[in-house]
Amino acid sequence: MRISDLMSRSGVKFGTSGARGRVVDMTDRVCYAYARGFVDYLIAGGAVQSGAAVGIAGDFRPSSARIIAACARAVTAAGCVPRYFGRIPTPALAAYGIESAMPTMMVTGSHIPDDRNGIKFNLPSGEILKEDEAGIRARDVDLPDEWFDAHGAFADGVPDLPPEERAAYDAYVARFLDFFPSDCLAGLRIGLYEHSSVMREAAYAVLTGLGADVERLGFSETFIPVDTEAIRPEDDALARDWCADGRFDALVSADGDGDRPLVADEHGRWLRGDIAGILCARALGAAAVVTPVSSNTALERSGWFPRVVRTRIGSPYVVAAMQALSARGVSPVVGYEANGGFLTDSEILRDGKRLAPLPTRDAVIVAVAVLAAAKTAGKPVSALADDLPMRFTYSDRIKDFPVEVSGERLRRFATGDEAADRRALEVVFADHFGPIESVDHTDGVRMGFANGEIAHLRPSGNAPELRAYTEAATAERAREMNALCMEILRGWRQ
Repeated sequence: MRISDLMSRSGVKFGTSGARGRVVDMTDRVCYAYARGFVDYLIAGGAVQSGAAVGIAGDFRPSSARIIAACARAVTAAGCVPRYFGRIPTPALAAYGIESAMPTMMVTGSHIPDDRNGIKFNLPSGEILKEDEAGIRARDVDLPDEWFDAHGAFADGVPDLPPEERAAYDAYVARFLDFFPSDCLAGLRIGLYEHSSVMREAAYAVLTGLGADVERLGFSETFIPVDTEAIRPEDDALARDWCADGRFDALVSADGDGDRPLVADEHGRWLRGDIAGILCARALGAAAVVTPVSSNTALERSGWFPRVVRTRIGSPYVVAAMQALSARGVSPVVGYEANGGFLTDSEILRDGKRLAPLPTRDAVIVAVAVLAAAKTAGKPVSALADDLPMRFTYSDRIKDFPVEVSGERLRRFATGDEAADRRALEVVFADHFGPIESVDHTDGVRMGFANGEIAHLRPSGNAPELRAYTEAATAERAREMNALCMEILRGWRQ
């Protein structure tokens, strides 16, 4: 079966974030097919040779073990050797793969609920890009009927996993301990919100290894879908309660697969990911910063960086733009997303030490860089962003919003006639936000209002959700704008 046909028949979508879908649809047959198509694509293109190793890891979702096993069988059937690195963060697997020139597959649904899962694919050089996606879609995979039962499960039962290796985890922890000064977090009291993230063990090792006093909080055996772009009210409440007695200088957490950070100040207020990204970029001495169009415009207004490039939403677009800057000799080049995931395309050199490039989202680098910057400046985390222009963002999403419906709605405002699009948008939004000054179709529909406020509408690329991003001069107004957008968008379902 061709992978592009599998997409339409299985309901498991495939894109540059990998394969994502409902667990009931991600049968052994479907997962085997996607993994086999990926490895066959690499072999056909000469990226790896037959007999090469392919790394696999996963998150803590209940379905991940079965999917890891299906991927391992596909690697073996393709003539390669699966190496299983356990339940570790996505960036840990990717970093080890890049260091070893080895392709990898991460079984994770990231922040989405555990009734869904996914497989993220990395080349030996890093994330797959749009051209790789097209090549994988075009692969034909042999799926004999006798291999699977009527429900798509392996007819001979779930295969055993390969022996677990610790090399990728150990290298990831050493990445930070070898670069940052060993006492750079000494004296800081950090609350580590573990929940069900595969980041929890690595983050504890790194934070304590750099001198912080760390208290582990909120451990969960049950998977919790923590979304760093749409923080749950219960996570806001937990953070405030933990910090109420003043015992913490900050809180640290991440999403399910550990590539999107959460950092809260001493009051238990979670930093927005795009603010944490700016602070991290400054701490690392970036000469150029790449970020999607939805990120806070305080980046440009700060004047801290010689070059800023805006892209469509999605790490492959950020990676491609970083690569283009590096090819022109710009260094150091970094990138981040509004969800806080931070990427580096250049080596970072400091005090004779080198931090190797990691052009995929990472959470731990943000936590360490922001906390170390606060300590060096002698400021609480809450004061770190005081030098930034007063711009505040907020985002939320409507769940279970069919992608077809949201796409059809937004296409009404993307006719190619800018004046007509502006008028059509003003009919819906002007009563709430005033006249529209600009419309940007880089990714979804982004409206710039005459008063300087911004509203951006976009379907999620990973789930049937419709997102709204808002930006204003105060946090209260950004939140109020978002609530108004949510009210309008709910009416679009009808």
